[in-house]
Amino acid sequence: MPLTKKLSKDKTVCKVAFSLPVEITGGAKKLLLAGEFNAWKPTPMRKANGSFSLSVELPTGANYQYRFVTDTGMWINDTDADCYVYSPHAEADNSVVVL
Repeated sequence: MPLTKKLSKDKTVCKVAFSLPVEITGGAKKLLLAGEFNAWKPTPMRKANGSFSLSVELPTGANYQYRFVTDTGMWINDTDADCYVYSPHAEADNSVVVL
């Protein structure tokens, strides 16, 4: 499922819907979203209709790095991210949403 964005009327805030199909999660029972917008503290996502999803309102005019993390500790990138940035901390790429 694609990363979806909906701008506010004044275009200062964007509601971003993050989603990931269940089959990509390696059998995870829970999926969490962690990123710059929540100080990398994983936030639980909802599971429904074969995917996990969570919407977050973010200020526009910035890029935000994020990744998904399973209940087993596996970190997953978003295949629908706008781009990717290497993180030396994780020694892997982070997904990026551009607003």
